[in-house]
Amino acid sequence: MNIKPEEHSGLSTPEAARLLARDGLNELPDTAKRGLLELLRKMLSEPMFLLLIACGAIYLVLGNRQEAMMLLGFVFVVMGITFVQQRRAENSLSALRELSGPQALVIRDGKTIKISGRELVCGDIVLLSEGDRIPADISLLEASNLTVDESMLTGESVPVLKQAALKENHAAGVKEGDSAGIVFSGTLVTQGTARGYIIATGVHSALGKIGASLDGLGQSSTPIQIETQHVVRYVAIGGVALAGLLACIYWLITNDWLEGILAGLTLAMAVIPEELPVILIIFLSLGAWRLSQKNVLTRHIPAMEQLGATTVLCVDKTGTLTANKMVLQRICSESSEYDVSLPNQSGLPESLHEVMEFAVLASHRRAFDPMETAIADAGKRLLADTEHLHSDWVLVEDYPLSPKMLAMSRVWQSPDQRSLMIAAKGAPEAIVDLCHLDPVRAAAIAKQVSVMAAAGLRLLAVARATFKTEKLPDNQHDFDFEFLGLVALEDPIRADVPKAIAQCREAGIRVMMLTGDHPATAASIGKQVGLGGDGKVMTGSELARLDENQLRQRIADTSIFCRIHPEQKLRLVQALRAQGEVVAMTGDGVNDAPALKAADIGIAMGARGTDVAREAADIVLLNDDFSSIVTAIRHGRRVFANLRKAIVFVVAVHVPIVGLSIVPVVFGWPIVLMPVHILFLQLIIDPACSIVFEAESAEKDLMTSKPRSHDQHLFDVKVLRRGLWQGGGLLLLLLGVYAEMRHIGNPDEMSRALTFFVLVLSNLGLIYVNRSWGATQWRTFNANRYLGWIVLLELILLATVLEVPAISSVFYFAAPTLLMLAVGVLVFLTALFWLEFVKRLDT
Repeated sequence: MNIKPEEHSGLSTPEAARLLARDGLNELPDTAKRGLLELLRKMLSEPMFLLLIACGAIYLVLGNRQEAMMLLGFVFVVMGITFVQQRRAENSLSALRELSGPQALVIRDGKTIKISGRELVCGDIVLLSEGDRIPADISLLEASNLTVDESMLTGESVPVLKQAALKENHAAGVKEGDSAGIVFSGTLVTQGTARGYIIATGVHSALGKIGASLDGLGQSSTPIQIETQHVVRYVAIGGVALAGLLACIYWLITNDWLEGILAGLTLAMAVIPEELPVILIIFLSLGAWRLSQKNVLTRHIPAMEQLGATTVLCVDKTGTLTANKMVLQRICSESSEYDVSLPNQSGLPESLHEVMEFAVLASHRRAFDPMETAIADAGKRLLADTEHLHSDWVLVEDYPLSPKMLAMSRVWQSPDQRSLMIAAKGAPEAIVDLCHLDPVRAAAIAKQVSVMAAAGLRLLAVARATFKTEKLPDNQHDFDFEFLGLVALEDPIRADVPKAIAQCREAGIRVMMLTGDHPATAASIGKQVGLGGDGKVMTGSELARLDENQLRQRIADTSIFCRIHPEQKLRLVQALRAQGEVVAMTGDGVNDAPALKAADIGIAMGARGTDVAREAADIVLLNDDFSSIVTAIRHGRRVFANLRKAIVFVVAVHVPIVGLSIVPVVFGWPIVLMPVHILFLQLIIDPACSIVFEAESAEKDLMTSKPRSHDQHLFDVKVLRRGLWQGGGLLLLLLGVYAEMRHIGNPDEMSRALTFFVLVLSNLGLIYVNRSWGATQWRTFNANRYLGWIVLLELILLATVLEVPAISSVFYFAAPTLLMLAVGVLVFLTALFWLEFVKRLDT
């Protein structure tokens, strides 16, 4: 494709919109989203629907065509409810996929902006830096020390060095063989920076041509889903066996094998908790979608389960605890100092001009890092109208920051000098090491650093060197550096951080700060935000000297870790997990990826983080805000708590249904519940589980209680015990109603109708009572916009099946008298007291 970017200044917004309409979105076909037919096929293969079809067939064989049609009509209603719920979950996941797509830094209308990678078009100018996932095929205009991992395309694990494409190729596009000047969609920038324009997007990119596809979000089963699948499987097996036994008993008692099969199928329908998988899909997918509305993106759905169990939160300082808006505060040498923040000052003293000059030269001209941006802005302001700004100097080489050397050097060629000029900046101790200073000078500088660091300032040292030999060395240490001075920057604390950390402490969550800062700076920041007031700080060098047992002892009472390397973050996460902690870990860099993967919950920064960090993480903070982590934890706790409420309701609601399917057969009574009754009850159960409980607000004590145990099961003893007690009490009341109605001589149809009336009201009562486990519902009312509509709908349907003769006959009902209905309401109120009593007793 022949694309000529206009003066490399980027496209205009109207031109980009025209190209997007012509070429389509920059994305590959989504294989994760299921189509309508696939969803329908999956629903029709569910055991419940197969049972319903079997029941309908038996009714037709028995000659009950009206009952069969009613049954099949209910089948389509329940299918519709399930289909809407499934589609709602799919749409939520699709929204999450769009949010989780890669972002790109582009030049549009002459301005640098960040947009979704899906909106890129051919001709867009894209800026790349270390850690970026390349969003499209790009021809390079500029490249500085750029290496790219192309293993996903070539299988070769060694990063490839990339250079700017030849100028003659820019006019006519880049030829197929000129891959040294092209970076390909889906590959990863492992080092350096670059600028280039897009030559292919979507299916036309190299990744698209080889038919690669991206894994969709939420395809793998979560631990809770696996647990639920096992429960459903075991209950289904037991239910089918019990149904077969019941069918045989009925056949032996009545000698009617078709009715026996019908009774057995009814029991199977009553036993199988087919709504459980739907509950989990709805809760997890909608939960993740709700969280995205709070600027927290859940990339891996299983993280929703672990959030509520978090016990330790390991956070970076810059951009998480602080605003990530660096401002230069002081410039100093060994003999003089200048406070930039003081008003009404004269200009920067001449003695400090070189410190500022080489701090600017040691930074990238197109700065991505907030500290470099602050240095560049201050340099333009303080060195204006001087000879110390060098826009005409040419960058020759770049020695990047590394874990072994916390300093970077940039080699420049001046137009009027043969010698190369080298500017270095980095951690003060690293620059002192590069300059090979004697112990006396080194100690004096260290003291100067400590004083400013204790005030919470971030210190960088600056040095310079000259070099005459043509061949540059491989190591920064081979230059003869001269120490120039220090620049001190400040990143203010986010206003909401101290309150958020206090909330974590109240919720039983320990917060640990892991930073590359100087110990004094880290201690000062920790004190400001409410951490480390006791002064317990551990440096990376101290950590390196500890064995695993010593480390586990030290981390028990240490909350601030400074001068930490990325691999040490991984070691800390592993040590915490070995102690049984559930660890949430924040990170933004390429080297943070292993620690993010190792943590129970990896949290990446969405605004300033690299694509590698985002891909390794489970959670992405779209606004890099620490309080968003607290929001995510609160949300995770709410989802798990509401899931348990829904499970108690499911258990409790099935007990009387199963009991009413078995007991009458065993005692030789007329059958109480038939398939049509089970289907009617499904109209209550499914919406209640997936809509009412999912939307239920959090309990008041949600963030004042300790985290749940990481190995706590969804179907634990407490949940099953509460559900069985609630359901067992309801079953006894219902059997009592049915037995008494028959005892006083009422027709079976009327006895069945009143029993069903109380059963439906009791199921609504189960929803109402289990919405909160911490308060009596009629004393504390919590708004839930879905509950009122479901109650109203169910009461209208209940009145219809009881009072409309054409429908009530299909249900084998005879309308109860007003007195009987009043007695049914009294029994329902008794059931409410029983449900509240069980809740109080089991709290």
